[in-house]
Amino acid sequence: MTGSPTRKLIIAIDGPAGAGKSTIASRLARKLGYANLESGAMYRALALKAILSDVSFDDEAALLKLAQNSSIQLEPGAAGNHVLLDGRDVTQRVRETDVTEGASRVSVHAKVREWMVARQQEMGAGGGVVMEGRDIGSKVFPRADVKIFLDADPVVREQRRLQQQNLRGATAQATAAELRERDRRDRTRSVSPLAPAPDALVLDSTSMSEDEVLAKVEALVRQKLN
Repeated sequence: MTGSPTRKLIIAIDGPAGAGKSTIASRLARKLGYANLESGAMYRALALKAILSDVSFDDEAALLKLAQNSSIQLEPGAAGNHVLLDGRDVTQRVRETDVTEGASRVSVHAKVREWMVARQQEMGAGGGVVMEGRDIGSKVFPRADVKIFLDADPVVREQRRLQQQNLRGATAQATAAELRERDRRDRTRSVSPLAPAPDALVLDSTSMSEDEVLAKVEALVRQKLN
């Protein structure tokens, strides 16, 4: 595609948990004046709805019905998106461990992912979005203008997540184990497994600072716009 300064791009940032994609996507969106769409927040909201509705994470039909009867919105705020579930702000609640685990489990279902992908495509259809997740460049927006796959050494990703949540001892060990299990589920699921799109730029952030990663992504965006 040929870019122009006035055209609003679709930017896809994929990668595993702890690679830094949420932070980079948020910072990049603010710099560009774009919307920051978090696919993971949408799955988290559905997982929370399942918890509140006593619906099993393994019941695909019930989860799909739940999704179809839910309102999930992302509203930009000074410190990042607010997640609204049926009009209620659940931003903090969806970051808690039980919801994080549930989001990984509900996301393996094909029909749930189809519904989510359709909503995400609607939200980003007009461009001017930085969307992050695990299959944005390969499934949600296969024709995205810029595709980044952000990865890092698994041990480093675990350490980052534990530092973010200030966890130690047995709680830290349990969280690290959950992260490894989440990685396994994401990479081996039958529908849209976690993997770089063939035309994505793969960035390994293991030895890079947040600012260094952002600079590389910005350079790619400027190249596309020019």
